Amino acid sequence: MPIAKILMKKLYLFDFDGTLTYKDTMFLYLKFYNPSKFKFQFIKHVPLFILLKLKLANTEKVKKSFISSILKGQSKSRIEEKSKKFFENHYPEIIRGNALEFINNRDSQNTEGYIVSASLDIWVKPFAEKLGMNMIATRAEFKNNIFTGNFVGRNCNGAEKVNRIKQAIHGKKFDKIIAFGDTSGDRPMMDFADESHFEFFH
Repeated sequence: MPIAKILMKKLYLFDFDGTLTYKDTMFLYLKFYNPSKFKFQFIKHVPLFILLKLKLANTEKVKKSFISSILKGQSKSRIEEKSKKFFENHYPEIIRGNALEFINNRDSQNTEGYIVSASLDIWVKPFAEKLGMNMIATRAEFKNNIFTGNFVGRNCNGAEKVNRIKQAIHGKKFDKIIAFGDTSGDRPMMDFADESHFEFFH
């Protein structure tokens, strides 16, 4: 009798901004959402961005402040509509060609794929769906279908990426976990994986 081929169960973990994409989607999306408000708030936040570069400000607080300044008070339906249009305007051009080829050609049998992003779920979701992957991202908080300007839980970066991955795959067993990233915020996820690739698609 022929010996059955044993398939390894693999888990692929992809950072989004910079790893799969050519550009940071937060600034692109917020500018797309409201160009005039984006310009005003960007100038207003420049001092905070400088402090962030100098590592004298908290990343999560600055990020929340900037996103909130443009999206707070907007309805969930409007944000979802804009997110869909943003996706339609930027896919596939914003995705690195070799990353798209890799994802489309990977063995879909016995594998799971996750986009693990610090960006907000509201604009990452259409990309994850198109790429046929699950999504772990910073979660936007809505109350009565209105964006509060806050996040549900922590910014999904650094060690928080690993925490969220563990929650998502709880109880599942994988023979191999493979991670892809491009910044220091991806290092904990890459250390968590059995195999990791830094700037693999660059």
